[in-house]
Amino acid sequence: MRIIAFITDAGAVREILSHLGEPTSPPRLMRARAPPLWEMQGATMGEDEAQAQPVPEYEFDQRIAW
Repeated sequence: MRIIAFITDAGAVREILSHLGEPTSPPRLMRARAPPLWEMQGATMGEDEAQAQPVPEYEFDQRIAW
């Protein structure tokens, strides 16, 4: 897919979305969740637990190269 146009006018975007039957306002923000139990203070994580993962010995490059 290739972007051929980028609409920045808010009025035009609102008209297009309403014509397509899509909502014109952003969704409501949900309340924040508590952190997972293994990230809380005092929680221990042993070697035999499935959630425990070693730190990789290499640096992972997350840049997009197309």
